[in-house]
Amino acid sequence: MKPFPTIDGHNDTLLKLHLEEHSSDRLFLNETSVGHIDLPRARKGMLSAGFFAIFCPNPSGSMLPDFEEYMNENGYDFPLPSAVDYDYCHHMTNAMVAQLYHLQTKSNGVLKVVKSAEELENLVHKETLGAILHFEGAESIDRDLNALHVYYQAGLRSLGLVWSRPNIFAEGVPYRYPSTPDIGFGLTEPGKKLVQECNKLGIMIDLSHLNEKGFWDVNELSDAPLVATHSNAHTICPISRNLTDKQLDAIAGSNGVVGVTYAVNMLRPDGKLDTDTSLEMIVKHIDYIASRIGIEHVSLGSDFDGTTIPDALGDVTGVPKVIKLLKDRGYSDNALRKLTSENWIRVLKATWK
Repeated sequence: MKPFPTIDGHNDTLLKLHLEEHSSDRLFLNETSVGHIDLPRARKGMLSAGFFAIFCPNPSGSMLPDFEEYMNENGYDFPLPSAVDYDYCHHMTNAMVAQLYHLQTKSNGVLKVVKSAEELENLVHKETLGAILHFEGAESIDRDLNALHVYYQAGLRSLGLVWSRPNIFAEGVPYRYPSTPDIGFGLTEPGKKLVQECNKLGIMIDLSHLNEKGFWDVNELSDAPLVATHSNAHTICPISRNLTDKQLDAIAGSNGVVGVTYAVNMLRPDGKLDTDTSLEMIVKHIDYIASRIGIEHVSLGSDFDGTTIPDALGDVTGVPKVIKLLKDRGYSDNALRKLTSENWIRVLKATWK
């Protein structure tokens, strides 16, 4: 099978490296068995570019409660984590942005922070790994949006308004199964201003983790394609983090895209955190979204280094297995090119200035 270089919609590799800061260079520049992505494994997995997320974990270090503690016979309902402090997040975000540029320097040109769609398109078939700077949650941005402009100059090109906790701009969804994403209020007034300012600057807005009322506020306000970088089909797996059919239709109507995530609890119909999950479940979500809204509106959004993935996938080197399954299922080369890279490039051309 011919190779299909992939642009991936979401990874948390920078946080993994930040937490291992004393060995971060070694863990990323050399092949290891730690986490899901490093430069050598990215090449083996045909990863040509990805959205490298900066996420500020709760100061306690715990992002989610223990699944078992909240499981019941019907599913689970994790409480929303508390909001986090701006100064704490601003400091941590600055450290991780600096770390990304440090890795770019240490890589001798193999890793490159991408700031334009033309740059991204030009490196898809090259040896360079493109890194799109993404913030997963806007906690490091002040109410007056001054930091947004500074971070834009530093390379920020994609912003998730929330992770699954509230902030001054919006409200996220708790990890709740079964549940719709229709939980809580919509965007705040500062949140609406943030969306408009992102449109002006050309920063892509990520709707993953945002609750449904916030989703519809962005749909009404934004003049850019709607994007969910790492979400799946709610019809298959009815967890609060996944997208309803109505949301999928709106994304297609805006000429946007959904990055299908490999998180097992967002793939499985039973919502369980079970790594004995077949790769066919990834294909099933791709099939569903493509059949409902078109292959032009579905791509890949792994959530590598930030979630629990199928054992059969393993890490980034397992992605070609998914592409082969799609090929065997009858997806044409043209469809696979759209899925693996062209859809992301189209959306970013329409979004970035």
